[in-house]
Amino acid sequence: MRTLQVITLGCSKNTVDTEHLLYQLRNDYEIIPEGETVPVDIQLINTCGFIGDAKEQSIQVILQSAARKAAGEIGKIFVFGCLSQRYSDEMPELIPEVDAWFGARDLDPLIRALGCEPDATKSHLRVRTDGQHPYAFLKISEGCDRRCSYCAIPLIRGAHRSVPMEVLVHEAESLAAEGVRELVLIAQDTTFYGLDLYKRRALAELLRRLSAVEGIEWIRIHYSYPADFPDDVLDEMASNPKVCRYMDIPLQHISDKVLDNMHRHVTGAWTRELIRKMREKVPGVVLRTTLIVGHPGEGPKEFSELLDFVAEARFERMGAFPYSEEEGTYGAEHFKDSVTARTKKNRLSRLMELQRGISFAFNQSRIGTVEKVLIDDFNDGVFVCRSEFESPEVDGEILVRYDSSAFDGVEPYSMVGEFIEVRITAADEYDLTAEPL
Repeated sequence: MRTLQVITLGCSKNTVDTEHLLYQLRNDYEIIPEGETVPVDIQLINTCGFIGDAKEQSIQVILQSAARKAAGEIGKIFVFGCLSQRYSDEMPELIPEVDAWFGARDLDPLIRALGCEPDATKSHLRVRTDGQHPYAFLKISEGCDRRCSYCAIPLIRGAHRSVPMEVLVHEAESLAAEGVRELVLIAQDTTFYGLDLYKRRALAELLRRLSAVEGIEWIRIHYSYPADFPDDVLDEMASNPKVCRYMDIPLQHISDKVLDNMHRHVTGAWTRELIRKMREKVPGVVLRTTLIVGHPGEGPKEFSELLDFVAEARFERMGAFPYSEEEGTYGAEHFKDSVTARTKKNRLSRLMELQRGISFAFNQSRIGTVEKVLIDDFNDGVFVCRSEFESPEVDGEILVRYDSSAFDGVEPYSMVGEFIEVRITAADEYDLTAEPL
């Protein structure tokens, strides 16, 4: 069989695309795992084109593959994903060593170019590339109808398109059959789910349908948009034991001036009320957000307001990024990127220093508590675990040292994917340590 290798860059949504693609190709190619530097007949590169750093990384990886092709280690290079979607006219001229370019929405043409015929009846099946962790990302929709002024995603991925509920249930069933215990729901905006197909926001109904899948014990929600947030999702989170009390909701800012420039369709008052409602309706909920510093319109006053908001809201989890002007967006065409790179860096440092103290206090407050955790991995005598309050790949971990007497001599690797109860014994700003009960 011909050999094929995929290099996946960017976000978890790209990973899901790669896994669906590999299932369609599995019978015609020997799949070489990513990271193995062996000669291959075809190398596919799934690119990211969201912001400057991601674009630069994608280009560097393509150039590295081109050098390997010149050395005879790679037969053909096919590039797909966000970078080639966004720069479909420029890239073939810039890097002629690539044999074919495909956009983020061109999986079927890519499959045909590789000599296979797409099978729509198998669209819910995947070849997992994550080392068989007991969690999996489930992409519930594609594209975005929002038009945030700083964001290029609608230009790249197109309009919002929900995946039919029955397809997602079938995908969840196949993942559960492979040992997946936790689903992480992802999309450009998970709260928008269903509006195109069912003419209503259907995320809460989807949560109920997925909860009925045997073997799935946790469902986690990522990438929720604050405007018009559906209250029934909070009701489901409060009442359904399989829905983690965890919400990833990128807020980006709190200043009315900056939010208006961002085209976020919310105000600072709306945002504060939404957070209050979330904490009231779902006691103990852990909130993760992302924020942008240095957006056009953010002066010292607006940044000070952002600092005050973070100190007040006390997000258990938070990430932040400096504003990156992206060509083709409303912001690039209508605003001047007037905040200097040095100022952005300083503001980011101050914001994250504040958050480190908040995260540390939250983790410290858990010392002595008993929590249910999922064992993700076993390394060097230690179980790597998470509770419902830690999302995979973005949050910290709970580390539990293996003691054969505590686990009745059970072989530790066989316990990956199992739930156990532990008592938290120590914590820093990121990770926690625990002992088994």
